[in-house]
Amino acid sequence: MNLSYWEYKTWLSAIDFTIVGSGIVGLNSALRLREKFPKARILIIEKGMLPQGASTKNAGFACFGSLSEILDDLTSHSEEEVVSLIKKRIDGLKLLRDTLGDEVLDYQELGGYELFTDQDEALYNHCLQHLEKINALLGPIFKGPVYSTQDNRFGFHQIQHQYIYNAFEGQIDTGRMMEGLLQLAMSKGIKIMNGVRVSSFEEQGDHVEIVTDAFSFQTKELLLATNGFASQLGLQEVKPARAQVLITKPIPDLKIKGTFHLDKGYYYFRNIDNRILFGGGRNLDFKAEETTDLGQTEIVQKELERLLREVILPGTPFEIDRRWSGIMGVGSQKNPILKSISNRIHAGVRLGGMGVAIGSQVGRDLADLVSE
Repeated sequence: MNLSYWEYKTWLSAIDFTIVGSGIVGLNSALRLREKFPKARILIIEKGMLPQGASTKNAGFACFGSLSEILDDLTSHSEEEVVSLIKKRIDGLKLLRDTLGDEVLDYQELGGYELFTDQDEALYNHCLQHLEKINALLGPIFKGPVYSTQDNRFGFHQIQHQYIYNAFEGQIDTGRMMEGLLQLAMSKGIKIMNGVRVSSFEEQGDHVEIVTDAFSFQTKELLLATNGFASQLGLQEVKPARAQVLITKPIPDLKIKGTFHLDKGYYYFRNIDNRILFGGGRNLDFKAEETTDLGQTEIVQKELERLLREVILPGTPFEIDRRWSGIMGVGSQKNPILKSISNRIHAGVRLGGMGVAIGSQVGRDLADLVSE
């Protein structure tokens, strides 16, 4: 890029901190750096027109895990690890709400419901058998029972006759959340450059040399907050996981309110603006969905539409308004990766599909990897 003197001087010279990724983690990291270093020059680089990955693509669930997800986690994590993970998610959601306020987020605590299909009777019974055990495990965090049962009052078809209900689950407006974080960051003098893709970076003595597809520049410290795209920058511990989503056109007199989980959380839906937003299905072909391609596949979209038609909205006419996908960052463990790659390069990635819940705290923790 043919940069003028003014462009380079104003946007790319004497940079103290450069953050790659303008999602939840990147923006919260920048805000934390501003608290710690009031006079620092902070730059965020974002490859997309808007934040890519999952920050503007997610379903807006303010959740910390359905009962079946928690039981599944207990097969690969200790009880102490699972309780710690859930506490981090609860604390992270509180931090997000404190940072922006419930009005900006359009936060609504309408409760969460886990549904079990007729074929999932064994999983349903397994969850019922362990419901009180998990309530006891989480009791110290919530000061009371989390999970209970409710009858099928929303008229879903082909499911077990009761849901497992979580009164502590909420929902947000993802677009308003990201708009609020972007406005807050810019109000703090944090610069954001969109449409810039990082090609390579290298620590060189007292700075990091960054090469992008448009220009090269130097920064004192580099923070990587790219989550699902982390492997493209050399962090092979993070695998991309695409989540395909669709939303209906407005449905008159829609009675469904809340956030809903199906099939161990691999499917999820909610109400928004008298529509149903519905996503998931990567378990139909894990390998195909281990991609950074923001597209859709026929197998997933057909299954989403079938479940809408036969299970969620039986007998209710609907039309699909929009389809999209987001890229999550997952791995063998649910804990995020927070580490210094070198003295001046740091990473906060692998949010495991819980970016709304833990992204704010991961961003702050990433900034705290930088020495005073």
